[in-house]
Amino acid sequence: MRTGLGTTKFGIHTIATDESIHPARLGRALEERGFDALFVADHSHIPAGSAASPRGGELPRQYFRALDPFVVLGTVAAVTENLLLGTGVALLVQRDPIQTAKEVASLDFLSNGRAVLGIGAGWNREEMRNHGTDPRTRGRLLDERIAAIIEIWTEDQAEFHGEHVDFNPIFAWPKPVQRPHPPVYVGGQSARALARAKRFGGWMPSADGITDPTGAAQQIAQVAPEIPVIVNAAPPDPDIIAAYREAGAAGITFHLPNVPEVEALRTLDNLARLVG
Repeated sequence: MRTGLGTTKFGIHTIATDESIHPARLGRALEERGFDALFVADHSHIPAGSAASPRGGELPRQYFRALDPFVVLGTVAAVTENLLLGTGVALLVQRDPIQTAKEVASLDFLSNGRAVLGIGAGWNREEMRNHGTDPRTRGRLLDERIAAIIEIWTEDQAEFHGEHVDFNPIFAWPKPVQRPHPPVYVGGQSARALARAKRFGGWMPSADGITDPTGAAQQIAQVAPEIPVIVNAAPPDPDIIAAYREAGAAGITFHLPNVPEVEALRTLDNLARLVG
């Protein structure tokens, strides 16, 4: 199975919005500067009564204006040739598994095998509830939806019978180009997230807000021999980058904020120089 980013390569993580650099321009700019991947965050909406950040304070404006990640990645696929196209992360507990399987498989087919599915359980409980998801059971729901998606990708007649996902045999094409299926990376720093990552493919811990990068690198070093790890939204610090690379991270992404095109390109230039 492809690990997605291979041996420590570099990408960009962003929340694409109607106010930021256009996805097509961003994709071309990333390939021009030698980046390997683009990961796009996922929020269908922000409930008016839950606009607080999980780290305190108000959510940044970009959360309220997020574009759909799969539409963004499809746009980028059309103007790039080698860039890996991933979700960082798709909130699968808020997405139908049959439709999501088709979206990712379609992206993989149209991009000639460049799709990467990063998934997570999410943190905004009101957002989940608006999709009919009970926050208390979202972990079990996530597990079943991942398993069901893999079943749809890999079987001509797929069926799944679980507590939260249940369907009789179905036909669903296209199948992904990648075999046995596109890489799956699980976001989150918790023990449950890591166990889920070991079960389904790879781990995508966020470095945003990490106060002890040395400890985080040591944890990655313990996990990396077993499964691939992409460090998401790492700070642009040469020492921290070196620590993650030495720990065996398969990939490292940097967060591109919601800024106009001129400033976004300037930021990408600086990051490209940082990683050589």
